[in-house]
Amino acid sequence: MKIYGVQLDIQWENKAANYRRVHELMEKAAPEAGSLIVLPEMFATGFSMNVANVVENSAETERFLQDLAREFSVNILAGVAVSNSDEMGRNETIFVTPHGEEERGARYCKMHPFTFGGESARFVRGEKICSFLWQNFNVAPFICYDLRFPEIFRRATKNGANLFCVIANWPSPREAHWRALLLARAIENQAYVIGINRCGDDPKLHYSGRSQIIDPHGQILADGGSEEGVISAEVDLAALETYRREFPVLADMKF
Repeated sequence: MKIYGVQLDIQWENKAANYRRVHELMEKAAPEAGSLIVLPEMFATGFSMNVANVVENSAETERFLQDLAREFSVNILAGVAVSNSDEMGRNETIFVTPHGEEERGARYCKMHPFTFGGESARFVRGEKICSFLWQNFNVAPFICYDLRFPEIFRRATKNGANLFCVIANWPSPREAHWRALLLARAIENQAYVIGINRCGDDPKLHYSGRSQIIDPHGQILADGGSEEGVISAEVDLAALETYRREFPVLADMKF
């Protein structure tokens, strides 16, 4: 089964423009029915700390994703910003099926807001990891800065995860960290890792993209380079299970 990652040059706080561009890229990619499409963190607005402008009070972005999933008969994992009860935001992932239905148990809130960038003053901290099933893979979503905290990936692995989706707005000055950490999370957990980043510029930073799909051996199956576009790769659950069985590193986990 195929996974597709949409590397988007996000237009700052312009939901309508970003919806149009995602749809154009999806049309061009013509994804296989039943596949998994992954969009970046806060894909509809960019990584803005202007909570009032970006949160989903009307669930507009969620409706867009539901319509998109139905139109292309695909599963979609994407980043959304929603309201919290205390005027803070929640930086979350949403998972939508080909029927246009959200799997509520698959919604994840970023556990590590990026304090250095001011996110922890505007967005609440998520409290737990989550996972969901797609084509018999156990998928665990994480968001951007979460990538620097291997303990949550290990906890997800212990709970059965074998495919990680990391969606991000990861800036170019730390591109080397992005690539190295994605690779490490795949190798140490013997899991597929799909890291989908934005490209282009926001008012403060440049983003170099470099979205990647990595297999459990640490082989890079797809690399998005620095330009807007869609990457894709086949993922093989049977091969993953065979590798874990023949090289049983995870059996020696001590926690």
